[in-house]
Amino acid sequence: MMQMTMENKSSVSEFILIGLTDQPELQLPLFVLFLMNYTATVMGNLSLMSLICLNSNLHTPMYFFIFNLSFIDFCYSLVSTPKMLMSFVLEKNTISFRGCMTQLFFYCVFVNSESYVLTAMAYDRYVAICQPLMYKIIMSPKICCLLIFGSFLMGFVSAIIHTGCMVRLNFCHSKIINHYMCDIFPLLQLSCSSTYVNELMSYVVVGTSIILCCLIILMSYAMILFNIIHMSSGKGWSKALGTCGSHIITVSLFYGSGLLAYVNPSSAETVGQAKFFSVFYTLLVPMLNPLIYSLRNKDVKLAVKKTWKRITS
Repeated sequence: MMQMTMENKSSVSEFILIGLTDQPELQLPLFVLFLMNYTATVMGNLSLMSLICLNSNLHTPMYFFIFNLSFIDFCYSLVSTPKMLMSFVLEKNTISFRGCMTQLFFYCVFVNSESYVLTAMAYDRYVAICQPLMYKIIMSPKICCLLIFGSFLMGFVSAIIHTGCMVRLNFCHSKIINHYMCDIFPLLQLSCSSTYVNELMSYVVVGTSIILCCLIILMSYAMILFNIIHMSSGKGWSKALGTCGSHIITVSLFYGSGLLAYVNPSSAETVGQAKFFSVFYTLLVPMLNPLIYSLRNKDVKLAVKKTWKRITS
């Protein structure tokens, strides 16, 4: 079934990825820079996942969601970054049609899943602050697993729609993708058949996802803010803001860089600009998330000390 879905009726059997830049003098410095970024992303997310698994004090709903966020960041950097690094060292960086659609599929899975995981995390913070006495009941292991399952399911469904719509197109003019990966809008620029359905489905699926997730996140934080305002204790204010601060930064980075990368990409010029903004979306955010959730987090710092003692003792 999957093999039939991946068949392409067009004459293009492979694509050429231009990469981030075609200026020779920038190839080596950018390769070194993004290799360091990729190494930090992989090590940071793997370290945070290992830390959560090895320390029982981190076996809470909040860290369960952080674990899955790190897993998603690790996966979608793995989908896009290696091909980007290859574009800096290869004279001609090609990818087969099947490989391109596979990359697009998994990229859509993980990016859409992250959006829903961040939404689940906002709900978790709302329950923790606004209904602390009911927290363990509402955020039971079963509910947490269902929220994560739903997040990945929505990501999978979105990816099926995006990739299915892309496979039906014909690519018969150019095979040069003005990007460092197979993304939706750069591919639509190459199609010689009507892309109306693709664009419509992209706006419907992405728009629904953004509206739904942002609405839940905003409602959660509106309730949290309302609850904080009515707190009489300054310590309660500080604790509530501290527990939400990391998530607010992560959400701002994720949606802010995403909007810069994908807002109004209808021309070749804006697609060219979007690939530079997408660097923040695909490379910087996955690297920063482990730092955001560990540098100012007392629980993580304590877990690091305990783990280090185990290793050295």
